[in-house]
Amino acid sequence: MNYFMDLEVYKNFFLCSFMRADGTIKHFEKHNDKALDVKGIMKTLGRPGNTIITFNGNHYDMPVLKLALSGGTCAEMKSLSDKIIVDQIKTWNLDRPKCDHVDLKEVAPSIASLKIYGGRLGAQKLKDLPIDPSHLVTPSQREELKTYCENDLRLTELLYKSLIPQLDLRVKLTKQYNVDMRSKSDAQIAEAIIRKYLKTKKVIANKRESSVEPFKYKVPDWVQFESVEFNEMLNKVKSCTFEVNEKGSVLMPAALDKAVEFCGGKYKFGIGGLHSQEKKQAIKADNTQIFGEFDVASMYPSIIIEQNLYPLHLGPKFLDVYSDIKQERLIAKRGGDKVKDQTYKIVLNGSYGKFGSKYSFLYSPELLIQTTITGQLSLLMLIEKMTLAGGAVYSANTDGVNVLFDKSIEADIFAVQFDWELTTGYELEFTEYKAVYSRDVNNYIAIKNDGVKGKGAFAIGGLMKNPSNNICIEAVIDYLVNDNDIESFIQNSDDVSKFLIVKTVNGGAVFRGEEVGKAIRFYHSTDGDTINYKKNGNKVPTSDGCKPLMNLPTKFPADVDRVWYIKEAIKILGLIGVNYA
Repeated sequence: MNYFMDLEVYKNFFLCSFMRADGTIKHFEKHNDKALDVKGIMKTLGRPGNTIITFNGNHYDMPVLKLALSGGTCAEMKSLSDKIIVDQIKTWNLDRPKCDHVDLKEVAPSIASLKIYGGRLGAQKLKDLPIDPSHLVTPSQREELKTYCENDLRLTELLYKSLIPQLDLRVKLTKQYNVDMRSKSDAQIAEAIIRKYLKTKKVIANKRESSVEPFKYKVPDWVQFESVEFNEMLNKVKSCTFEVNEKGSVLMPAALDKAVEFCGGKYKFGIGGLHSQEKKQAIKADNTQIFGEFDVASMYPSIIIEQNLYPLHLGPKFLDVYSDIKQERLIAKRGGDKVKDQTYKIVLNGSYGKFGSKYSFLYSPELLIQTTITGQLSLLMLIEKMTLAGGAVYSANTDGVNVLFDKSIEADIFAVQFDWELTTGYELEFTEYKAVYSRDVNNYIAIKNDGVKGKGAFAIGGLMKNPSNNICIEAVIDYLVNDNDIESFIQNSDDVSKFLIVKTVNGGAVFRGEEVGKAIRFYHSTDGDTINYKKNGNKVPTSDGCKPLMNLPTKFPADVDRVWYIKEAIKILGLIGVNYA
């Protein structure tokens, strides 16, 4: 049975709360008037079949709970709590209770607080800690803290339910590799599986010991350009020296900091990949045209294998492992084995980020740069070839380019694709678009034959992104796809969750003299005001004319400023190059 657990720690009060999957809550407390029921907690932790689920339990709740179970005083637990939260000490070496435990923090797909995840998921109630953690807790405040803790337990359960597909996969991986993957991020799973595979090759996955000396990028023989612009850029790449800073991160040389211009487009190198520099752009194919994205399949893994790249301290057997994993994924994908396909995708993609982390045994800045610069050069080759064949390239981002071309030259364009694939050894996948409306390369709305894709500011909520006036995005998409007017769409919506903004406010927020919290949720109101930072009184961005809504109401608020949302939606259309009549 699942038990959701959370702690509250004060100098004179300790609370450990459990909530069962059926909603039953049990509190264990310690204060001057009450000793901690250690046996009761141990019974819950140790009962066969019980799984304890936390948010950040590995680094906070479990070490503190271990101290509590060992007879620690409230003051001692508060001291440890402060060391973890305030001093940010490493907790790897701290003892933890023996139990079956899953920590959701690493599984969740971004870096955010539990409250923010609750806001993203539309939690009924968001509530900040009601009593300052430095204060002593009075007897009358204990029940208030229990109520607060209960809400956090419900938020943890809400997050857990949203992560069930990811957790189910991790359970299967745990059984397959005999390593507990349930509390690991994708990158951590990649490390664990690669470590297991390396062990079979008798390679010890130790961290890199040697320092990273300045290094050059090695241009593959097949990288060639016809244009003056790209050849000048290639010479700059050849002359550049790459260095790492104290954090182990690779620095982009100043010579590559300026965008290269080609046939009306601007393209800029980056450690993370190539980015075009377009602004406020609306591209729509007519009946005589084809528009779509040419995307490199498994770009970075393909480059690593094609160029025989590997972290020097691990040796070429790493490449054997990496190649085997990619081949296993292809077999799984063709055979319809979704579990294995997803697993190997996680390993291949998750490992790439670790090449740039000095804390990982996969750390290899030379490999990272060799991979990402090759990817960028290969995309520029594709851009050049597509342009010379008569296509118009409107965007490029990391592993794909958007191209518009006449149907009359379709054969020529796809001949370019074939030639490029033959030259590079990589594979291109084509996705046709009806239209793409972009504020910039990272923020756009793409209309496909089978749906709509929103990126960046135009993505609709989810665990990766804080809600921000989603009703406006939905109204814009409806207008672009169905030609329905903005005004009617917004006026007819009665789902208040679509009108909300969720933000993290460091130090907490204040509205009309009352504290709101650090994770806040608000909407634009006809009776609104500014929301301000508690610590300095400055305005919280985008909060003009707003009102907090920490508890979702049963009825749509009468003071929602629908006119503001209509104007905002029309403003968004302008930002993506569309005039609204």
